[in-house]
Amino acid sequence: MATHRYTAHVSWECDGDFAGNAYSRGHVWAFDGGIEVPASASPTVVPLPRSVEAAVDPEEAFVAAISSCHMLWFLDLARRQGLNVARYDDAAEAVMERIGPGKMAITRVILRPDIAVRGETEPDPAELTRLHEDAHARCFIANSVTSEITVEPKPVRLIAP
Repeated sequence: MATHRYTAHVSWECDGDFAGNAYSRGHVWAFDGGIEVPASASPTVVPLPRSVEAAVDPEEAFVAAISSCHMLWFLDLARRQGLNVARYDDAAEAVMERIGPGKMAITRVILRPDIAVRGETEPDPAELTRLHEDAHARCFIANSVTSEITVEPKPVRLIAP
């Protein structure tokens, strides 16, 4: 695979008393496709109103990136195996903990895929486990982080064809 580059433009402008630590952490993420996403520090890190609760924070983006990458690989691998995936939902969670004096890190990410497939018979649970393991091994984002990542899939739901 060739080298790929990915870009994001992050933009912030002071709105408030910067020196007095009374300024908004709200900012914008812009991507090459033209989409702009409101972003902010997490309200759990920077109290409201200096953060923006309705915006995406870096920690949420981190867990969403891992979940999304895993899902995209799972879908492709499942398709190759002949599964007809109808729906994939994930209530992913990241756990941030203190790892040293003055240092915090997301130490764990838990993916909880809830998948529905179309068909006459339920897929083999061992095959689904293997697909999740393979998706995890191939996920570019998971391969880029040191956080422990676990996958706790719910039992697959069968939808009539």
